[in-house]
Amino acid sequence: MLTPIELPSHINTRPVDSAIAKRLRQMHQRIEAFQDCWNQHHAAQFVAADYELVYQTLTWLLEKHRPINRGFLEWGCGFATVACLADSLGLASYGVESHPDLIVQARQTLSDWPATVELFHGDFLPPGAEDLAFDLTLPSVGHSGENPYEIWGVDLEDFGLVYSYPWPGEDQFHEDVFDRYAANEAMLLMFIGPNEMRAWRKSSR
Repeated sequence: MLTPIELPSHINTRPVDSAIAKRLRQMHQRIEAFQDCWNQHHAAQFVAADYELVYQTLTWLLEKHRPINRGFLEWGCGFATVACLADSLGLASYGVESHPDLIVQARQTLSDWPATVELFHGDFLPPGAEDLAFDLTLPSVGHSGENPYEIWGVDLEDFGLVYSYPWPGEDQFHEDVFDRYAANEAMLLMFIGPNEMRAWRKSSR
């Protein structure tokens, strides 16, 4: 089962490292330029998270709720911004993205940052996870492409911390997948929308 981790209401007042803040300003500029060219690609629905808030929440989690290992996985990594933030915090960072235009942007981010992140173009769901979907039209269901876990030689339970930014209405599906496949005591972090982060730790009870 998943046990909610109570996040402090003042978490958005935590300091952001100046070098990270500069990187994030550059990322916002790149993303805005990408979105301004929506007619030149097929990722018009891409929405960026509040990366400053994600960073603040990550630093708090690492201080107050140490993960069971250094493995970090970003589901649907987009530009791989959060995966790079995790790398900057000393985690062994991985990211999976199914959209071909976005994985190109993610690779560019790694080049610009620079960061040591293992990227994969494919489906982030573990094999069999689609069976947990209560609605087969959810955006995370039915992605084409290879599955990274066999290629990487790992399972979801090898990651101490997983991050996602679920599409509206599919946060419960992400929770269910994590609950089924993650290791006991692993943590799930989600950006839900403006000023809203959620976190859980999986337990066997």
